[in-house]
Amino acid sequence: MKPRLFTPGPTPVPEETLLELAKPVTYHRAPEAKAILAEVSEDLKYVFQTTNPVFTLTSSGTGGMEAAVSNTLAADEKAILCTAGRWGERWRGILKAFGANIVAVEVPYGKAVTPEMLERALSTHPDAKAVFATLSETSTGVGHDLEAFGKLVAKTPALLVVDGISGLGAMECHVDKWNIDVCVTGSQKALMMPPGLAFVSVSGKAWRKIDSTPVRNFYFDLRRARKSLAESDTPFTPGHTLIRAQRVSLKKIRAEGIENLWARHARIASACRAGVQAMGLKVFAERPNNALTVIAVPQGVDGTATLKALEKKYGYKLADGQDTLKGTIWRLSHMGYTDAFDVLGALSAIELVLLDAGFKLEPGAGVSAFQKSYAAGK
Repeated sequence: MKPRLFTPGPTPVPEETLLELAKPVTYHRAPEAKAILAEVSEDLKYVFQTTNPVFTLTSSGTGGMEAAVSNTLAADEKAILCTAGRWGERWRGILKAFGANIVAVEVPYGKAVTPEMLERALSTHPDAKAVFATLSETSTGVGHDLEAFGKLVAKTPALLVVDGISGLGAMECHVDKWNIDVCVTGSQKALMMPPGLAFVSVSGKAWRKIDSTPVRNFYFDLRRARKSLAESDTPFTPGHTLIRAQRVSLKKIRAEGIENLWARHARIASACRAGVQAMGLKVFAERPNNALTVIAVPQGVDGTATLKALEKKYGYKLADGQDTLKGTIWRLSHMGYTDAFDVLGALSAIELVLLDAGFKLEPGAGVSAFQKSYAAGK
């Protein structure tokens, strides 16, 4: 049976990118390697929609998040944390590890932190040095209004630091225009790569804060990265075979065009939500994003067992909920190298596995609704 991957990371990788990974390993300090890094850095600026440098770190996205915290905050400095799920909680864990004074703006899973909530927190805590937020909360499917967040934070001395790991490339995001000071993403989501690389953009405002903050790290010191990137290099041994392959996927993004990429994800996401609802299921997120659709498991259905059956019988691998949401939601990714017909197949398989489990639905209802929505979204 052909396996089909629909988890919100890792995601499918284009064939030409995989073939690049099969090529012989070369020397990471060779002129060719530096030229590739320079090219990738420029293409990343396009994806981030920034004129500022974008740094490539050999780590998971969490390494990029740690770099964002450790470089911008001194011990006991105040940080406002906007958290709506597990990845907001990842910010909390890193902030706690580096001794930040955390002010949490927290909402129940499935809901989004609103601009009004952030505005109140900024007013109450004018001494906050940074605001930490998440573009796409993949644990719940929620998307945040970062454009509004950026307008609020830009009026203050605080930095806006964003986890864009699963959102960048799938959701509209203008790092410069939206006043995002530090933005982090990872290779294994909408950038169509295996895990192993993190990318971090840094604004001029953020550099002023970083340069006035005591050094608190070694490997993730962005000052080192800045010095090396000036020579199209990295301070430590990079995952240069991954960088070489990332170049291929970034060229695909360039060829499609970032606006077209956002529009494609939005169209597929809207159609997917229509299909889910036509099956008699509910979308879990109150403010859903376009990187994935999170489905509330209906009453009487064993969520975890159904996902296992979906993979075993039909080859479709979706993600279960995490922590307290395990068994209560299904997470269906449609980011990156995933097209409308891939998602149409996933909905068809969900219908079949639900029918197998005795759930009452009209066969083809979800598939039909997806097609109608997708056709109308031309």
